[in-house]
Amino acid sequence: MGLDIGGSASRARLRGDGHDVIDVEGPGANVATLESGLVDERLSSLLSPFGAMHPEACCAGAAGAEVPAARRRLEALLERMLPGCRLSVVHDARLVLAAAGLDAGIALVAGTGSVAYGRTPDGREAQRGGWGWMIGDDGSGAWITREAAREVMRRVDSGAQLGALGEALLRACGVADARQMIAALHAMREPMQWAALALAVFETASTDGGAADIVERAAASLSQLAREVEHALGDDGPVALAGGLLLNQPNLEFAVRERLAMRCIRLEEPPVEGALRLAAGLLRR
Repeated sequence: MGLDIGGSASRARLRGDGHDVIDVEGPGANVATLESGLVDERLSSLLSPFGAMHPEACCAGAAGAEVPAARRRLEALLERMLPGCRLSVVHDARLVLAAAGLDAGIALVAGTGSVAYGRTPDGREAQRGGWGWMIGDDGSGAWITREAAREVMRRVDSGAQLGALGEALLRACGVADARQMIAALHAMREPMQWAALALAVFETASTDGGAADIVERAAASLSQLAREVEHALGDDGPVALAGGLLLNQPNLEFAVRERLAMRCIRLEEPPVEGALRLAAGLLRR
């Protein structure tokens, strides 16, 4: 079994001896930012379709797993849910390299959050970013929405027009004015809610200079993460681009590629396939 437990969504993939594959999806369950009870509830719901099936090995790639206490909580939870299973918990960015068929390289992920993770042929690792949406995750969907809201409020404070960006963000929030937008944003408790509003920035980037600047700054932040991992490891890639934001916003992907001298490849397989491949490796030990 492979598990990809992300900030916005989670996915489980089970492959049996007959090579039949069962896929299920559910909401995100970041083990570092969500309450333990909520993570338990969401993972229990995610795994419930598998019923009485018990995998021999499971690799779980989880957002927040770089936090030792969060990793231990998830390990304990999965040990209870999957008794007798060979288990490995890794940071979710590790899945990207495995899904791309790479033993070494750099994974650059931008979705709800953002992170760069690198691994060398001799097993050395480095990570940059992935601090969580309240502190960092520069270039991510949640960050883009926060920067957009800041830009809109600067316009309001200076008496300027809201512009295309402001109007789009108000519509996305379902409110009539900027003050109501702030209240609506503060009522959103999960980063995936913020990240979902980032589309307003990309929709207006061609007509609003502020929106275009946010996209450029996002690309600069993401490429800087990858370069810092490259410098830390002394390894020049390749860079596997992943994450719902980076892979589904062509302007952002193009701007990131322009800034990176390293070879970039798009992740074609879902990260959960990387978890499945790492789980298969547990059986060979």
